[in-house]
Amino acid sequence: MAATAETRDRPVTAGLFRLELPDGEICLASGSVEEGARRLLAPGLTIGAILREGVGGLAAAVLEAGGPITSIPTGARVLAPVDAQEVWAAGVTYERSRDARMEESTEASVYDHVYDAERPELFFKAPGWRVRGPGESVGVRADSEWDVPEPELALVVTSGLEIAGYTIGNDVSSRTIEGENPLYLPQAKVYDGSCALGPALVPADAAGAPFTLRLVIVRDGAVIVDEATSTARIRRPLIELVGFLGRALELPSGAILLTGTGIVPAAPFSLLDGDVVRIEGGPLGVLENPVVTVGGSRGQRSRGAAAAPAQGAARR
Repeated sequence: MAATAETRDRPVTAGLFRLELPDGEICLASGSVEEGARRLLAPGLTIGAILREGVGGLAAAVLEAGGPITSIPTGARVLAPVDAQEVWAAGVTYERSRDARMEESTEASVYDHVYDAERPELFFKAPGWRVRGPGESVGVRADSEWDVPEPELALVVTSGLEIAGYTIGNDVSSRTIEGENPLYLPQAKVYDGSCALGPALVPADAAGAPFTLRLVIVRDGAVIVDEATSTARIRRPLIELVGFLGRALELPSGAILLTGTGIVPAAPFSLLDGDVVRIEGGPLGVLENPVVTVGGSRGQRSRGAAAAPAQGAARR
């Protein structure tokens, strides 16, 4: 992607991209989040191998890649920047997230308690192969009437539990299912199209936290949601979240850890088939995805019928 007049005057932020070439080959490339991938890296190099090199491995791959700039073949497609890594997520790390989870749930007190507890909420989100990349569709479940995107800072974690970098994440969630019972959390969080990452992995030294995250949702060409927050409002230190993740879990290829959301559109908002979700992360770039219905025909979620319950309504 060529630089525009708007981006030429800004400092560029180095990033690691994962691409699918026109012949089907998957490769890594370095570049900037503003201009896109510019240089193909060594064939066969994986994100897992980079994260096994420790905290400096990502920066070395991105910033010290030698050789001339390689033209990226026309038709190359940017994929989610993840291969063998698991994606995990932390919840109730912002006050806004705690309040939203309490409003939707029939067991509100559990979210209030975990917000102040020593141990954070951590849950499995997706294997690497299930994650959607920039431009790919994220999903809302056909058996849910209340669904929201959750824009989040994603930590790039090494096999040695260090924070090597950052990217943007979208933890799409069913508030219908989550609110019915806390034990339904996996069904509300883990399904086809529920996780998107991208556009690139940015080394920690290239763009230090905190970050401003902005959520824009477009429906039928009109902006219907435009909200922002700062990752400075995360209650827990980022390295503390990583430490809890690795307490009894080996991460031989590293991991991606979503850090919770500070933006929850108020009821009765719900995502609909055809919406476009755009998350802006400053130096981390932009992650944009269209929305589709999964697990049933699109007709099961008509625009006239997909209204969320009143805010704070208990589901029994």
